[in-house]
Amino acid sequence: MQRRAFLSLSASAAALTLSGCGFALRKAPNFAFSTLFSSLGEGSPLGVELRRSLQSTRKVEVISDPRRINEAQVILDVLSDQREKVVLSTNTSGQVREFQLRLRFRFRLRTLAGKELIPETEILQQRDISFNESAVLAKEAEEALLYRDMQSDVVQQIMRRLAAVTEL
Repeated sequence: MQRRAFLSLSASAAALTLSGCGFALRKAPNFAFSTLFSSLGEGSPLGVELRRSLQSTRKVEVISDPRRINEAQVILDVLSDQREKVVLSTNTSGQVREFQLRLRFRFRLRTLAGKELIPETEILQQRDISFNESAVLAKEAEEALLYRDMQSDVVQQIMRRLAAVTEL
């Protein structure tokens, strides 16, 4: 019984300490717009995740049909969405030992009238990955996992930048 009381007292003290320092769980961002047109293709993994993140806030309707572009308050122009794989190092026999994976995403946000809300912006994520010829399948799976991780980071950065827009 004393242990349970001690644990509950400790948990209460921790909660009070965290709330006293200003800690709060991250809430869904508020946006200055309620409808957004995105030119990201349905087949783009980053586009799917961004659309899902925006719709999960329940504050923004994402329009992807070009015939409905006039219904959107803002337009997210995707200028490029690239995945790159660059050789970082080789061994003495010329075999690859390490790669660098890069994910580049360039975009801008504007109103229907053409007013630029977010100028052309590039977000770059990169990760290093070692390569071993005897574990090719495992390295391919690791590469896919790293690309997904970078993609999630890019989507979160885009969400924060969209939330930073205060007026149309």
